[in-house]
Amino acid sequence: MLSVFDAIRGMDYPGLLARLLFASICGALIGMERSVKNRPAGFRTHILICLGGAIASVTGHFLFLGLHLPADVTRLSGQVITGLGFIGAGTIIVAKDINIIGLTTAAGLWATGIVGLAFGSGFYEGGLLGTVIILLTESLLAPLGKRIRHIPRFELELRYDNKTALDAVLRYCKDKHMSIRSLSIHSMEADNKAFKALVELQGRQKASELRERIRQMPGIVSADLTEHEESSDP
Repeated sequence: MLSVFDAIRGMDYPGLLARLLFASICGALIGMERSVKNRPAGFRTHILICLGGAIASVTGHFLFLGLHLPADVTRLSGQVITGLGFIGAGTIIVAKDINIIGLTTAAGLWATGIVGLAFGSGFYEGGLLGTVIILLTESLLAPLGKRIRHIPRFELELRYDNKTALDAVLRYCKDKHMSIRSLSIHSMEADNKAFKALVELQGRQKASELRERIRQMPGIVSADLTEHEESSDP
């Protein structure tokens, strides 16, 4: 532990003020990065999350050390960590049932709350290091995350008039090392002579080649292939 913080580790007024100030400042720094990127939770939200975590931690210590109650000093902190999950869930948005936006912000809120708990318990070193690493992760690592190649996902809308045609398509996709994530089949006519299938695929096959090969198969009336955009939260 760094000796420079020894004078403000106690539960007296200077120590209490230092814990709350450190939590507020570090929460503000993390929140500023989110605000610049126009994320759902910004400057003030991160301050309140971090400050609230610090207050909860300080309160747990006060009940045990100040009032000498038979209290578990970690119980309040544990409840804060659980509650932060519900707050973070409010920043997650599902767009068009495909893209999920806000996961990084939600995780940042959760981590910021724990930074507040660290400051509230007097663990200044952990709180400061946590703040630095959170900021580096949310800012400097964002371009690196965008450069990671994801396995493409496709949605295949298939119309066919021969039941064996679908089996041929699925067999071809498996031969091309395509993973079949979901499959739904619908009858388009009362006499069951025309069918429609929605197939979600994942693999590195080129969409244009896959589409043209499927369209040439016997029994296929039409085949439309749409590539899903990957979700991101910069």
